[in-house]
Amino acid sequence: MNILTVENIVKSFGERKLFDHTSFYLQEGEKVGVIGINGTGKSTLLKMMAGLEEPDEGNVIRANHVICTYLSQHPSFDEEETALQAVMKETKEKLRAEGVGEEVWAKESDAKAMLMGIGIADVTAKCGTLSGGQRKRLALAAALLSPADILILDEPTNHLDNEMADWLEDMLKKRSGAIVMVTHDRYFLDSVSNRIVEIDKGQIYSYQANYSGYLELKALREDEAFAGERKRQSILRTELEWVKRGARARSTKQKARLERYEELKQMQAPSYDAKVEMSSVASRLGKTTVEISHVSKRYGEKVLIDDFSYLFLKEDRIGFIGENGCGKTTLMKILTRQCEPDSGRVEIGQTVKIGYYAQEIAALEMPQNKKVIDYIRDVAEYVKTEDGSITASQMLERFLFSGSEQYTLVGKLSGGEKRRLNLLKVLMRAPNVLILDEPTNDLDIATLTVLEDYLDRFPGIVITVSHDRYFLDRTVRRIFAFEGNGKLRQYEGGYTDYANKKAAMNAAPAAGSGGSLNGKAAKSSIIENGAINDAEGGKKSWKAQPSKLKFTYKEQKDYETIEDEIAKLEEHLEVLEERILRASTDFIKLNELTKEKEETDQKLEERMDRWMYLEELNSRIESQ
Repeated sequence: MNILTVENIVKSFGERKLFDHTSFYLQEGEKVGVIGINGTGKSTLLKMMAGLEEPDEGNVIRANHVICTYLSQHPSFDEEETALQAVMKETKEKLRAEGVGEEVWAKESDAKAMLMGIGIADVTAKCGTLSGGQRKRLALAAALLSPADILILDEPTNHLDNEMADWLEDMLKKRSGAIVMVTHDRYFLDSVSNRIVEIDKGQIYSYQANYSGYLELKALREDEAFAGERKRQSILRTELEWVKRGARARSTKQKARLERYEELKQMQAPSYDAKVEMSSVASRLGKTTVEISHVSKRYGEKVLIDDFSYLFLKEDRIGFIGENGCGKTTLMKILTRQCEPDSGRVEIGQTVKIGYYAQEIAALEMPQNKKVIDYIRDVAEYVKTEDGSITASQMLERFLFSGSEQYTLVGKLSGGEKRRLNLLKVLMRAPNVLILDEPTNDLDIATLTVLEDYLDRFPGIVITVSHDRYFLDRTVRRIFAFEGNGKLRQYEGGYTDYANKKAAMNAAPAAGSGGSLNGKAAKSSIIENGAINDAEGGKKSWKAQPSKLKFTYKEQKDYETIEDEIAKLEEHLEVLEERILRASTDFIKLNELTKEKEETDQKLEERMDRWMYLEELNSRIESQ
């Protein structure tokens, strides 16, 4: 049953048109993941579904008695409310509106259990005293407890540690109601969603599949589109030759065929999605890199880092993981000398040039009233890349900021666009040690894919803090996990390797145990751009060299007669079109003629395909 309809909507912000007469439909029980590059309108679409924004044109229609719950990307709470009050606020309002206020006490018991489960043991703690990660978990608990037929989640996994992301994933998979969510977490999308919706160039495209299925279906759609374009270009080439020389055994060029040639010539080729282009020249890295020796750090009674040492090697790819508040960002700030350790030392080589992509962007670092182009020019007017020296404006274009957008104020950009702009600023400084603190927050999947490819080629050290399991699997070769009391344990490999080893360590010895964590190991089969690693793919197939090309007997006969057949079909179509015009009032005759025309069109299309094949084959035979 259709419970929500977004019908023929138009939505613009200034000169930017986010949606251009497009539609979306939601069925009961569907779990929909919404994806698209930053600035395409993902959050705006969610707000329109939740009734928080209105389209400029079109309608958003919810079925009778359907209740929506919306989780904002940046939830806010009354600083003086307790955690329990904040979680129960919306739930109480909805229960009382439905006339079932007596259920509040039961829900309050559920709320306390959920708060304990997400790590907020003190339900009387004031919201103003909670960390950013705790507030996000609080908002999630409030959304999950609130009665809803449609749960709308904007970036629910941002600022969640790996354990909490697993917990949320399990909660949503068990939920029977409909879910619409925007998230960049590809493992999460793959596990939870059964439908992917992509926003692209003002339109909404739907794929009835999870994220892996979407990649395959999109690759197939694009392959079909470009195969059709190759076929069009091939027909155009052969048709052009026909137009120039005329068909054999005929003295006049057929009008219908000439018109078809013109139609083919005017058709629009399929367009490629714009992609971020990352290329810059890293500074030379000397023998001395970055060395941490016996570093310790505590805040009050809480020990964050206890006697940690590590020497970063050239081209190291290191990931740091752990629950929120364990000290990951503090360690990054120690590495960048924004924070001093209580004991120990950090030695940084003279040639080291650190690029720090911070989790939170300070207002001073990204002034809201500055133009985008000026924000980048503050770093450099020109930057060296693999393609030579290019201007700041050209670098912005590579990061999908068009000419007009470069003169937009920073404050008018979406959250994801600000993050993309800040990433460009970091890379333009040509670092040779790149420190990324939660780089996947607010970046769209397309940009993350390009960033991952860029890191593959980056000729320096990459250090990342991330909760994104896919990003860790894709980019790091060694993980340090914060495991309590400031202790860090080293694991070789990516996140899935860590998860398997951790599960094997925690599990009781048992024959046949797979050693996987919540089935996450299986997720490493997710692919980007429709590419699948196949163990059989490396096998060589030795085949005999093909014999010299030539026509078969039937192909030779067809080649000699096919142009005459095409001419006769085209002439017959012209006759049929004239007869259809004359029979416009005789509906029985008109129906017969229309049917005959459709059959003739089909035959002509088949003969045209055969003719194109024979022409290409003849060209290859003659070129031998």
